[in-house]
Amino acid sequence: MAAAGGGGDGRQLRVLGAWPSPFVNRVRMALHLKELEYENVEEDITNKSELLLASNPVHKKVPVLLHGGRPVAESLIIVEYLDDAFPDAGRAVLPADPYERAVARFWAAYVDGKLHGAMVMALMGTTEEERAAATADVFAALETLEGAFTECSGGKGFFAGNAPGYVDVALGGFIGWLRAWDKITGAKLLDAGRTPLLDAWAERFASLDAAKGVIPDPDHLAEFAKVLQARSSGAAASN
Repeated sequence: MAAAGGGGDGRQLRVLGAWPSPFVNRVRMALHLKELEYENVEEDITNKSELLLASNPVHKKVPVLLHGGRPVAESLIIVEYLDDAFPDAGRAVLPADPYERAVARFWAAYVDGKLHGAMVMALMGTTEEERAAATADVFAALETLEGAFTECSGGKGFFAGNAPGYVDVALGGFIGWLRAWDKITGAKLLDAGRTPLLDAWAERFASLDAAKGVIPDPDHLAEFAKVLQARSSGAAASN
């Protein structure tokens, strides 16, 4: 459960999720920043519940937020919905200024489009060459985000400045995977030598109450990743 303080509507919130998902974890972090109470419903992604399939019939994926029984899908949409539905709860995740809001959305989309896409290919690529090229893309994306941090933070501790915001939550969901990467592939992604600002930011964000208990253990993620890789290899061999 999140910290108390969501009021009556907060008690109607349920998150359909799965612990390894960075997209689920960013939603949970946003709920904590908003100080909203919710029920965390753990889904078996290999045997999806009827509730999940009925709540997200288009994509059939987690996360789904149920607010009073009504479903909201897609993690960044959920994060924005929480600001709109609970404007007086906790702190706003999106900035109020329209330009700053647009910039934050740009970088959150970059995290999902560039960083996540490259990480998936680096783990699940069918050839060593594909995985090596994707790993290079991961490093390039992190270096770009290092520059984005300089641009957005204004020399403060978070992408949003003095306190975490939209981009912090968007990237914060990936901290567990970034920390587990060397255990999975032997390549260290959070590196104080290569991206010192991101490395320090990750430590800072992970120490927040909103992130504690949400970021998965790197060893558990490494075990999960090896299961995914084995399944992918088996499927490729059978094809």
